[in-house]
Amino acid sequence: MASGNDKLWTSSFISACIGNFLLFFAFYLLVPILPLYLIEEFHSSKLMVGVILSSYTLAALLIRPIAGFVLDMFYRKPIYLLAYLLFVLSFIGYPLANLISTFLFLRILHGFTFGFVTTSGNSFIVDIMPASRRGEGLGYFGISNTLAMALGPMTSLYMHDYYSFDSIFYIAIGSGLLGFLFALGIKSTNNVDKSLKQPIAFDRFFLFKGTKAGTCLMLMGIPYGMLVTYVAIYGKELGIKSGIGVFFTLMSIGLIASRIFAGKMVDRGKLLQAILYGTLVCVVSMLILAALKQIGINHELLILVSFYSISFLLGIGYGMLFPAYNTLFVNLAPNNRRATASSTYMTSWDIGVGTGLIAGGWLADSSGGLPLAYLVSAVAALVSYFFFKKVAGPHFEKYKLR
Repeated sequence: MASGNDKLWTSSFISACIGNFLLFFAFYLLVPILPLYLIEEFHSSKLMVGVILSSYTLAALLIRPIAGFVLDMFYRKPIYLLAYLLFVLSFIGYPLANLISTFLFLRILHGFTFGFVTTSGNSFIVDIMPASRRGEGLGYFGISNTLAMALGPMTSLYMHDYYSFDSIFYIAIGSGLLGFLFALGIKSTNNVDKSLKQPIAFDRFFLFKGTKAGTCLMLMGIPYGMLVTYVAIYGKELGIKSGIGVFFTLMSIGLIASRIFAGKMVDRGKLLQAILYGTLVCVVSMLILAALKQIGINHELLILVSFYSISFLLGIGYGMLFPAYNTLFVNLAPNNRRATASSTYMTSWDIGVGTGLIAGGWLADSSGGLPLAYLVSAVAALVSYFFFKKVAGPHFEKYKLR
C-alpha cells in the first residue's frame, strides 16, 4: 500500500513523462506515413514495406539485451541521455535518403538507437518512482506514449495531405530535440550497487524467468505490428478516404482510459486479471476488424462506425496489457537486474511487432489480403490468452519476488 510519503508526481517524474512523450511523438509521426512514403516515393511492394520497416524492430530487438546489461552495470541517466540524443540525430538522414538501400540502412541504425533509448527510459523511470505506486506510475508514464500515439499519426496523416514528407521529418527532429531538453532535467541518484554486480553471463542479458510471459507478450505484439503499420492502407481499402488519423486518436483515448484503472488494478494485486481481460478485448476487436471487408463498401456508415469503435476497444485492451506486463517482468527480477527485466519485456514485444510487420506485408500481398492478416492476428491473441491462463500466469505466481 502507498503511504503519504510515496510521492509520485515529482519534477523528475513529470520531466521524464514529457521527454518520453516528445520522443514517442517523433516516433509515431513516422509510423503511418512511412508505408505511404515507401510506396509513393520508392514504388515499393507491401511485402518490401514490411521487410524495411521490420528491420527497425529487428535492430531494436538485437540491441535491447545489450542495453539491459549495460544499464544494470553502469549509471542509467548518462546512458539514457546519450541514447536519446543519438535517436533524435538519426532522423536527419531520412530527408537525405534517395535510394531504398540507404533508407534500409537508416532504419536499421535508427532501430538500434530506439532500442537503447526505450530500454533505458523504461528502466530509468522505475528508479524515480516509489515501489508502492509502481503499477500506477508505469500506467501514467505509458500515457505519455499513448498521447504521442494519438497526436503523432493524426498530425503526420494531416500533413501528408498538405505538406511534403520532408516537412514531417523536420517536425520529428524538432520534437526529439525538445524532448531531450526535458530529459536533461530529470534528477536521479546513482542507481548501481556495485556490491551486487555479477560476472558476465548470458542470464545477465535475458531474464529467463520471463520467457513464458514473454511468449504471450510476443503473440500480442503480432496483431499490434500488423495494426499500426497497415491500418491506414486497410482503411482506404474499406473506402475510408480521409480521417484515418482519427483511428489512432480513438485508440489512444482507449489506451489512456484503461491505463489509469489497469495500473491501479496491478497495484491492488489484480495483475493477472488485467492481462487476461485485456487480451480477450483484443481478440474480439481483431476478429471484427478482419470481418469488415466482408460487409462491402456499400455499407459506408456501418463500416465507418465499426472501424472507429474497434480502434477504441483495441486501445482499452492494449492499455490494460502494457502496465500489467511491464510490472510483471519487473516483479520477476531482483533490483540489480531491473534493466534486464525491462529489456526482456521490450524484446518480447519487439519480436511480436517485427513478426507482425513481415507477416502482415506477406499476407497483405496474398489473395486473402489484410482481412486474412487481421484474422491471423486474432488467432495469435487467442493463443496468447490460453497460454497465459494455463502456463505463464501460474508461473508468475510461483516465481514472483514482490
